[in-house]
Amino acid sequence: MLLGLGFDTGGTYTDAVIMNLETDQILMSSKALTTRYDLSVGIKNSIKNFDCDVLNKISLVSLSSTLATNSIVEGKGCRVGLICIGEKYDNTVNADAYACIKGCHDLSGNESEPLDIDAAEKFFNSIKGKVDGLAITGYLSIRNPEHEIRIKKLANCILNIPAVCGHELSSGLGFNERTTTCIMNARLIPIIKDLIDSVNKVLYDNNIKAPLMIVKGDGSIMDQKMAKERPVETILSGPAASMIGARKLTGQDNAIVMDIGGTTTDIGILRNGRPRLEKEGALIGEKRTKVLAADIATSGIGGDSRIVVNGQNILLMPTKAIPLCVAANKWPDLKRRLMKIATEKVRPTPEAIKEENIIQETEFFIKIKNPSSDTLSNLDLKFLDIIKHEPLSLSEAGEKLNVHPLAFNASKLEGMELIQRIGLTPTDLLHAEGSYLIYDAEASKLGILHQATKLKIAPEEFIFKTKKKFIDKLCMELMKKLMFEETGLLNIDCSEKILIMKAIEQTSNTEFDCMIKLNKPIIGIGAPVAAYLPAVAKRFNTKLYIPEYSEVGNAIGALTSSIIESIEILVKPNQTGNSDDSPCLVFATFGKTTTTSYEEGLELAKFKGEIFVKELAEKAGAVDVTVSYDVNEKRYSTGDDMNNVLLETIVTVTAVGKPKQFS
Repeated sequence: MLLGLGFDTGGTYTDAVIMNLETDQILMSSKALTTRYDLSVGIKNSIKNFDCDVLNKISLVSLSSTLATNSIVEGKGCRVGLICIGEKYDNTVNADAYACIKGCHDLSGNESEPLDIDAAEKFFNSIKGKVDGLAITGYLSIRNPEHEIRIKKLANCILNIPAVCGHELSSGLGFNERTTTCIMNARLIPIIKDLIDSVNKVLYDNNIKAPLMIVKGDGSIMDQKMAKERPVETILSGPAASMIGARKLTGQDNAIVMDIGGTTTDIGILRNGRPRLEKEGALIGEKRTKVLAADIATSGIGGDSRIVVNGQNILLMPTKAIPLCVAANKWPDLKRRLMKIATEKVRPTPEAIKEENIIQETEFFIKIKNPSSDTLSNLDLKFLDIIKHEPLSLSEAGEKLNVHPLAFNASKLEGMELIQRIGLTPTDLLHAEGSYLIYDAEASKLGILHQATKLKIAPEEFIFKTKKKFIDKLCMELMKKLMFEETGLLNIDCSEKILIMKAIEQTSNTEFDCMIKLNKPIIGIGAPVAAYLPAVAKRFNTKLYIPEYSEVGNAIGALTSSIIESIEILVKPNQTGNSDDSPCLVFATFGKTTTTSYEEGLELAKFKGEIFVKELAEKAGAVDVTVSYDVNEKRYSTGDDMNNVLLETIVTVTAVGKPKQFS
């Protein structure tokens, strides 16, 4: 019997399953809270009730996670320096330190401007000790990566920190997108390293000697060494695993998969049993990357989204908070303080311009780790010290340190993942209404009572209104995804939004009604789907599947993937003409080559491409690797066969294999 252990570490829960990989039978499953201060604790808790004799027989361990995606949505991660060569970056994602230096290649891969190595050296010396990772991107480096490689060698000598080059992550044009991807990768390196190290610690403590594989954003898997080097490829790892898990659990080949987690909701579409891959790159929070991934829309709404009262408005924020019901279980005194807040006279709160800076009486902060740098102010350090054992609100911390609550830079410390916010969330709504009872429902009720009193409404009305906002948001995010599938446009215009909202809210008090019917069923994955998705499916007149084990669907999907590595190689004639036998340039991640003919260029692309992807697949832990080729010619024709001109050819070389333990 071949046994596999699957993990999914999300922003809220860590899921674990043990499967018989020969029969697909699920033998054991469990959930535990993700512990951000030490991920190994939550991972250990997720398997603590599993049979030790079974754990010792595990042949393969596979891990998916939403930590990379969540970090991007929440704007978290390590400090990153960015150096661009030959072109300025548009700051789609901000770096902590930035420089643009001279140096460039042309479309043929020839150096058109020398590299300013002195400027790079000056920049590196100025940021030494101030950044934790480095992103390096050169304009047209995909035609010749020489400048990026030289800068990386220099950075390794001066900075001695992880550095990543744009050409290592993408072979596609698009300087800004490639730079965005590079920054994300550098920022995620410590997050994914911490996760992998935590899993390895738990495997060692439980005497599990099977190798560890990591799910990539396209649904394939790679070994842990590669994941540490290229963590950006784990973007959408959890959602991709949930798509595969949804297919495995329901047998539905064509469906919409909605995965509601603690921090995000991920929406993807299954076609013919597989998620469609987005070759232009993963789209996270409306930011386009150059990472090949399943075509999944991710939005910052989940069971642990921060609920904020701003003036007379109820807002759902993308920031994650520990639910009051969960926190009260761990820190019992919190409920006493919530009781005091709920029974005190409510102070009126004016509407704030920046919602993220709103101070909520029912929000508290707890330290989760020590700072790794000396860039914090004395007040930051004092704040961290007084919340290291017991959570405090900003007002309580202000009284202790004799400063105004707005003096604390909680958002900055939260972004650095030094503190964790505790507050009212949709999980608290479900506990207060009694539909989901695992933690301390009384704490949830007290938090809701305070916010409802502030709005001069009953707690039941507050729950109803906020749940409706959550469901409306899910419906709108679903329609955005489907509209993008149909039109390729990210933004919905005003008229479209009005029609969609009429259908979502099902209003019929105006001159016309609007109804939307989906042509595919919805599959729900995640713990809270039963509370929200029936209303979503009803509004869109479609069928809903919530399969058994849906709450651990990601972990199941993590165990059913293959190792897949691919590369795109450009073969481009050196001159235009009617003949396919002109000299060609071959551009690839591994460099530029000139050939005497088109056929020689094709053969070289296949030959070198096969060696490259097989090495990658085997490095990722694959055996029995098979290689396939896809040749896509782009020609210009005037309708006359004599004027059928070859413009360029893209050769895609793909290697597929199974982990050694599957063989």
